[in-house]
Order: sequence, then structure tokens, then C-alpha cells
Amino acid sequence: MKTQHSSIVELDGAHEEKAHGSSFNEHDVLHELKHYLPAQAPLKDFVHHNTLHAFQKLKFPDAIRHASEIFGYKVTLSLKEYRSLYQSGKIREEVVSKIISEQKGADALATWREKLLTQTYDNAATPRIGALRSNWKKYFKIDLDSLVHPILFRILCSYLDQGISMWNFPVWHKGFLPSVKEMERNSFTSFFRTRRAKELLLKGKTAIPDLLKILVGNESLYEQYIFDQQFAHQGWSGMVSTIESQPETLLDPKKISLHDLISFELLLEIDALDYHFGKDNWLPLTAKLKDKPTELFANVPSTELYEVLGIWQQAFEWSYYDQVLAGIQLSSNTPTEKKVKSFQAMFCIDDRECSLRRYLEKLDPSCETFGTPGFFGVEFYFRPEHGKFHTKLCPAPVTPKYLIKEVGTRSKRGKDIHFTKPTHSLFRGWLITHTLGFWSALKLFINIFRPSMGPAAAYSFRHMDKHAQLTIENKNPEHREHDLQVGFTIDEMAVRVEGLLKSIGLVKDFAPVVYVVGHGSSSVNNPHYAAYDCGACSGRAGSVNSRVVCFMANHPKVREILAGKGIVIPNETQFVGGLHDTTRDEIVFFDEDSLTPVNHAHHQKNEGIFNNALDYNSKERSRRFESIDTTLTPAKIHDKIKIRSVSLFEPRPELNHATNALCIVGRRELSKGIFLDRRSFMNSFDYKVDPEGTYLFNILKAAAPVCGGINLEYFFSRVDNQKLGAGTKLPHNVMGLFGVANGIDGDLRPGLPSQMIEVHDPVRLLIIVEHFPDVVLRTIQKNAETYEWFINEWVNLITVNPETKALSVFREGAFYPYETTVKTVDPVSDVASLIESNQENIPVHLLS
Repeated sequence: MKTQHSSIVELDGAHEEKAHGSSFNEHDVLHELKHYLPAQAPLKDFVHHNTLHAFQKLKFPDAIRHASEIFGYKVTLSLKEYRSLYQSGKIREEVVSKIISEQKGADALATWREKLLTQTYDNAATPRIGALRSNWKKYFKIDLDSLVHPILFRILCSYLDQGISMWNFPVWHKGFLPSVKEMERNSFTSFFRTRRAKELLLKGKTAIPDLLKILVGNESLYEQYIFDQQFAHQGWSGMVSTIESQPETLLDPKKISLHDLISFELLLEIDALDYHFGKDNWLPLTAKLKDKPTELFANVPSTELYEVLGIWQQAFEWSYYDQVLAGIQLSSNTPTEKKVKSFQAMFCIDDRECSLRRYLEKLDPSCETFGTPGFFGVEFYFRPEHGKFHTKLCPAPVTPKYLIKEVGTRSKRGKDIHFTKPTHSLFRGWLITHTLGFWSALKLFINIFRPSMGPAAAYSFRHMDKHAQLTIENKNPEHREHDLQVGFTIDEMAVRVEGLLKSIGLVKDFAPVVYVVGHGSSSVNNPHYAAYDCGACSGRAGSVNSRVVCFMANHPKVREILAGKGIVIPNETQFVGGLHDTTRDEIVFFDEDSLTPVNHAHHQKNEGIFNNALDYNSKERSRRFESIDTTLTPAKIHDKIKIRSVSLFEPRPELNHATNALCIVGRRELSKGIFLDRRSFMNSFDYKVDPEGTYLFNILKAAAPVCGGINLEYFFSRVDNQKLGAGTKLPHNVMGLFGVANGIDGDLRPGLPSQMIEVHDPVRLLIIVEHFPDVVLRTIQKNAETYEWFINEWVNLITVNPETKALSVFREGAFYPYETTVKTVDPVSDVASLIESNQENIPVHLLS
């Protein structure tokens, strides 16, 4: 997650000071602009985050109100949509009454129910952003965006290109604006149509205040003009801002800054005005401005409409939360001390693993499953044997000090010859087009009817060769590559394995085989493929992490250190890595040849259970897909799921985190007895192993920004898919391998496409922690950035007393007892009947 800066309230004072005559401060304005622009990284590093991170210093209701009024974002469902949910029963009447009574008083219940259900409100407010710059159209009858954006976007795309273009940008090593300047000086043609803009560039007169003086005139409006201009294409501006702050996010680095982008765009605007009116025939914008627009960041007062929408949103959320909490209290599962377990399996906390774990436990009641962030506590960069770059395999905010290298690769990466460099040359390109080009067209036609996995597909099992060796153990800490230590020392391994095992509560009663299963995703037509992989691995598959941590846990010297700390792993216990492809519902295991004969026999039996569970998992997923008959057998549906995953014409081979709403932190027994419909992140935790909340702190420090960030990106992409999401992916055009746009001249689209959020209910994440409220309160208050998520209500928090199951809700800095309005939850003996008869979200059921 990105570091947060000043809040709206804090900024108001700064803006008022500027309004009273202080000079335009370019550095401060650019710093503030970066804070509000989208922070989405290029496609290869697409990791979910809070779309409205700039407002996170404010409480959620205040933040979304400011975001709506200032930038015109749609931040909730509409009044009509809420009322429809109420009529359908998804928002429950008793929850609405409870929230109104708590917030407005019991005496006002009837009045506010009437407001929620029938009153009409005017919602035609005009956003503040763009109000100043719209005066070009109003007074000058000219649309600068249509004149400037096409050439600006094409130049930016060409400069930042990561490999789509056959020819590189002619000059790029000096930085964006100096490169443009050199091209302008040495080319027969020009970026401009008039003399003034060209001369300003060539003479180096590109200071932003000087250009704004020509265009705007009044210094007090410079800042607002820049915001208007850059938010007219917030996708491109946000990408430039991200690359400026994190240049390593591009494999082919390009030096660019918001300053250069703004300077060049101002020059293009001057050029457009000179071309249409003549250099001396137009005046700065403020010369004709009659009314000064509202200060962009002035406080936004609350209105009754926002209060009504806020009550509806809470009622929508708690109508679902109550079902879950009642299910937890009514479920009969109690912790058992089984001495013999058939196998144990760790998965990522990812909500997509929720159902797979349920089927494993159903097919083999003696097994035990756990959830933990999918990098498994080992942070490093990974470099494939024939790779040119190393990539981060840990959470985005972490900067690793270690490098894991792949050596001894046996497999060769396949290639489509018509995608190789020889096709770019004049003669060979012409020859290949007229020979292999016909074969490629035929293959494409065949693929319509018989989809297959090709070399160009993003296939999670290709992330690492399962037969290759990894440089995990470091025996020479002095040796470094790229300023990174190659591998981990014994002591460093022991620290990480201890942290992993204690955080999930697995410190005794080890099974003969313990699986550590990462996850990844496959796709043939999805530019957002990184969003489907493991967020804890920076949008990559978790295969390397699973092998690395298993090597560590199997190391005899590591086990000696762990035994000294009370974690005794029997000699017969072996850890085995694996990778679950969540699109194809396939699994591969690593280093199976290292198993003892006894454990190998166990593993062969367990593989059958995994494969059977994957069939059932495919059936459960299929109920969301119109093209698959969910009443077929699990095995037949699984075959169709695999075909669907490689179809060029399938825009939604899987739904990723769609419908996520919960994060459960506790023992498996807390949620084992309820059907959650794949809506929950699940992080294993045992309060007995961590009575003071030491490991709980690390869990919540990650769960709030990671799971909360995923949840909020889905939330805001769902309620405003045009401004905060990416719209439909069908017309998306990949721009330079770093972003997507509609067509060749459109703005980059941040957020998620509609095919990822269509079935998502926009509710904030509810984090449920199994521990005592006083321990949880101390834990979340240890770190200000973590506490901000809870105190400002960007996520909701409930504790479950591990001894009594009593509930406590976190509000305004303290925990209060909570009683659910739901008193009964329907049981179900076989979820197949639910799956075959429901395409929408299924209510919580007790598993009998």
C-alpha cells in the first residue's frame, strides 16, 4: 500500500493560506497531485489496493462524501438499488431499524424509515474537478482535450512502451521532456503546429508557472488548473506518477516525471490555442472568467442524502454480517486434539481457497488445513535460470534482501514463431506473413472450436520449472549478486519457519506429510493476469515460495533450532510444496522424489483426495458461469473448466476475488461448520499459542491493507465502473504492455473491468478475530497505519471470545458487546443442492 499523506482537513488550511495571496508552490502542488492520482502499477505488478487511498485519513463516510463531491466519483449504490435490495430481502428490515435507532434514536425511527424508503432527493451535483478548465468550452468554444489528448497519449505510449512496438522511441535515455526536445530539434517534422510552443520548448522555457501564466493568468488558480488538466486523463497521469516513484516497476526503465508530463501538455495546449485563434488573438482563461470556481479541497458539508445512503450501506453490510456471526455462534464444531492426522495442508488466505479446503476436509475428515499469506513468510527476489530480470515474491511494501536463483532447468519455454523478432524485419517479416501467417490464421480458427494452451498463454505452472534446483541455502553470506544475498543462512531459515508455524498455530501434532500449497492463475486473454495471481507474492504465482519454505522446514539444522524453541517436528514428517492453479483447478507438487517410501505412499493416496476435491471445487465455481451446466458430474464440469480457461473468447475464465466480504482470523473450527460461499479470506491463528497477540499483530498488519485493499478495489470498481473501474474489458487495447485503454487514443483504465465485479456485492470487509477484545485492541493500536484502517472504518472489526463465542464490535476506539438480529441459520447436509439451484450469492448455512 502507498504511504498516506495529509488529510482533507489538514489540506484545507494549506489551501486557505494559498487563497489569501501566497505564491504558487510547484513542489507542494505536484506532491499533492500524486497523492490523489490513481496509484495502480503497470500490468505486470497489478496488486489490489484501496482506490481512495488518498482519503484514508478521514472516516469512511466523510471520505467517500469528499471523493464524490470533489472528483465526481460514484461511491455507493444508488438509492434505487438499495431500495431494491430491501424489497428482495437482501437488506433486512430489523437491521435497518436497529441502525436507525442507534444513530438517530428510537423516537426518530418512523421518520427516518420514511426517508430511506420513499423520500426523493436531488442527486444532480456537479463535481468540482474540471469546473475551471471547462471554461475553455464555455467562453472560447474550444475543446482542448480533443485537440491535445490524442497526440499526448500516443507520445506517452510510444515513450513508455515495453515491447509491443517494433521500433523504440528514437531518443529515450535522457528522460521524457529532454528526449522530446532533442527530437524536436533534430527532426524535419514537429510535435507542434505553431512557432511559439516549439520555441518555448527549444529555448528551455518550460517552467510550469511560466506556461500557466500564458494559459491561466491568475496565479491563485494555477493549482486548480493543473488538477483539472491531469484528472481529465487520471489514468495516464497516475501511471506516470507511479513510474516516477517506482521506476523499477518497468522492466525496460524509462525516466519520466509528472513535471515533464504537465509541461509538455501545457505546451500542446498553447499550441492548440495559437493554431485556432492566432498567437495574439486569445487571452488567458481568467480574462473572461466571471465567477471563481469553488475551491477544490474546501470542506464538503454533509447532506441528508449522504446520511440516508450511509444508513443503507451499513444495513446492507450488517444484513450479511449478522448471518455469518450467527452461524459462527450456532455452529457445533469444537476444537479437537487429534493425535493422528492423515495430512496437513497450508494454503494462502485467498478466498478462492475457502471451498477447496472445505472439500478436502469433507473427503478426508482426518486431514487438517490452514491459511496464511501465500508468500509463506519468506521474502526474496526470484530469478529464473534463463531470465533477464529478477522479480519480487513477497508483499509489495516489503523490500527483500535475498535472491533465490533457479538452476538446472530441464524444460524449454515454447514459442510461437510468428511472435518472434524475425517477423519484424522487412524481408523475413514479409515472407513469414505470407507463409506462417496463413498457418497462424488457421490455428486461430481451430482454436475457436478446440481451445488449447499455447506458448503465449500465461500459465501458472511455467513460473518455475518443478525439476530445477533453487539456491535456497546460503553458505557464504559475503557473496552477493545485485547487492542481494543469495539464499538464506540456517538461522535466517529457522526464524522464518518458526514465525510461519506459530502464526498459524501449527506447533505440535504434525502429520506425516505437510503440504504448503501456493496459488497462481492461467489466462490467454486477460491483461489483468497479475491480479489473479497471489497478491502476497506481488502478483506472481506462489510456487517458488512453497518450495523454499518446505526446504527450510525439512532442513535438519533448522529443526534442531526449532526444537530448542519448543517446536518439535518428528523425523518422519516431511514438508511438500505445491501450486494450485485457481483458473484450471489443477495442482502440481514439487520435490516428490525426496519423500521416504512410507510418505510417498501417503502422498499417492493424498493426491487422489486433492484431485477429487478439485473436481468438486470446479463444480462449485461453475454455478457462476452461464456456459456450463452445473448439474453435470464434477469430473465433466472440471474438463469444461479447463477448456474455458484457454478460450480466447472467454472474458471471465474465473471471477478472482469477486464477492469477497470477510476475513476470519482464528482456528479452523471457528468457520468449519458454516458454508461461506467462497466469500472469506481465512487466516489460521491459535490464541493459545499467541496469548499476548505478538503474531496476531503481524497478521492484522498485513490483513488490513492487503485484504482490505482487495475488498475496497472491488467495492469502488463495482459502484463506479467507469471512473474507478476499467469498464468492460471487451474493447480494451493493451498499451505498451503496461496498461489498458479503450481504443488507441483513450485514457488508461485503472481499477477492475466489469467482468471481474459483476457479481460482487459492494460491502466493506468484516475482519473476525478469535481472541479476547482487550488483546485485539492493544494489538491494532501498536501501529498507526494499521489502526487507521479500523478507527476510520475502512474495514469493520468483530472479536469472538474463544471461550464463550461472545461477540464484540469495534466502534470509536473501543469494543462493545454485539448481539445478532439473526437467531437461526438454515442447515444443509450437502451443498450440491445449493450450488445447482443458485447462481447468485448463497446465504450462510450450517454444515450438518
